[in-house]
Amino acid sequence: MKEHNYRVYFMASKSRVLYISVTNNLERRVYQHKHDLADGFSKQYRCHRLMYFESYDRVQNAIAREKQLERWNRAKKIFLIERVNPAWEDISAEWGQPIEKHVHPLAS
Repeated sequence: MKEHNYRVYFMASKSRVLYISVTNNLERRVYQHKHDLADGFSKQYRCHRLMYFESYDRVQNAIAREKQLERWNRAKKIFLIERVNPAWEDISAEWGQPIEKHVHPLAS
């Protein structure tokens, strides 16, 4: 049986405009946001930074959570983000970067 993983996520602009959505491939979707590959709100407001995400194994649960978060006021959304990302760092900043290979000096 194929395992599914759905993510509810927040993207933000540098000025902290927030965008919430659901995806089944977070890495691909974040890439699309960062490179303005889809027209719409996130492109218009340059929401290029991943602030927060949650994982679900059922798409229905992810969509229900997205709808719940969209109804929250801004202060509550910010509280949720800052519980895990107080500095508003782009948690996807290192994605796709080469990983340095560390060789132990005695391993030669």
